[in-house]
Amino acid sequence: MTTAGIDTGTGTGVGALLRGWRERRQLSQLQLALRADSSARHISFVETGRSRPSQEMVLRLAEQLDIPVRERNSLLLAAGYAPHYPETPLDDPAMEALRAGMERLLASHDPYPAVVVDGTFRVLAANRSLGLLLSGVAPHLLEPPLNAMRITLHPEGLAPRIVNFRQWRRHLLERMDHQISRVRSEPLRALFDEVRAYPEPESAFDEPEEDITELFPFALPMRVAVDGQVLSFLSTIATFNTPMDVTVSELAMETFLPADAQTVAFLRAAVPADR
Repeated sequence: MTTAGIDTGTGTGVGALLRGWRERRQLSQLQLALRADSSARHISFVETGRSRPSQEMVLRLAEQLDIPVRERNSLLLAAGYAPHYPETPLDDPAMEALRAGMERLLASHDPYPAVVVDGTFRVLAANRSLGLLLSGVAPHLLEPPLNAMRITLHPEGLAPRIVNFRQWRRHLLERMDHQISRVRSEPLRALFDEVRAYPEPESAFDEPEEDITELFPFALPMRVAVDGQVLSFLSTIATFNTPMDVTVSELAMETFLPADAQTVAFLRAAVPADR
């Protein structure tokens, strides 16, 4: 059991949790102590349950270990303190300014696709242009809650139209695996296992990597067939700096930039600007 933040051997006390994060970040107790303006002896006492860290120390260690905001609340609870960061639903009135800002950013990216997802890649908002890519996706994948990874990798989703499917699939799985290494998220792990097990679509094939590199030497594009043309997109991801809310900390806006002139021309014709 755990009492008042003292770890009594179950592995769920604040000391065991902090040790797990420190090891995940590949830091020694001395390295963490120097970063947190503490001592290796105090870090050792905290990790072994001999000392209960203050709320300030928990937050300071979490900051130095780059622990996700949601998990910082879990650390505080394990140490016997109340959560520090709120988790406000995105549709809460208090989030109105944030929602309006995201909607403006999404709209400004037209005619190029853009989407906002949460920490498990659930689609929270998108612009008009994303609809071009979703043409032909099975209706059951477009039922709420939409999930960007399912839509992209499912054999009834975008997968059959992604020209460099194996390369893009590998990129997305590596991206998910990297995220899992940074956070403790069972839903994300379950999603990773699910999409990794999807069979390849019968039409799946890969353009030779040397051809892709010659055409796009700066970054791997997603190349997807739309209305008889192959459109090429570079993906960029934006997150909020220093979030003070769990919901905000897990938001990410993914924008798809045209990687060639053909894609620019097609999208400008297909998604005319609002009058």
